[in-house]
Amino acid sequence: MKRSLSLTALPLTALMLAFGAQAAAPEEAMNKAGCMACHAKDKKMVGPAFKDIAAKYKGQEVIAKLMEKVRKGGAGAFGPVPMAPNGADKINDADLKAAIELILKT
Repeated sequence: MKRSLSLTALPLTALMLAFGAQAAAPEEAMNKAGCMACHAKDKKMVGPAFKDIAAKYKGQEVIAKLMEKVRKGGAGAFGPVPMAPNGADKINDADLKAAIELILKT
């Protein structure tokens, strides 16, 4: 019984570690790209809170739209303060998509 339990626990532990590492990657990419200098998960700073972004776009298919907005920058959706453009040199497409997916789940 003891051996059976440890054989079951090992794959579950590996799975939990894999998902834990995967969940941290978008936040790490956002920190590295400088997103967190203007945004926070639950409060407005220079830019909108992630929870406000998620609420505004809830139920909509907006990942491509938001990726374009991050790349080109802009203002008006959440107030007059413009967001500077953020090129692929700051955050690559895969990390940007993962970050936006995380924000929309907030």
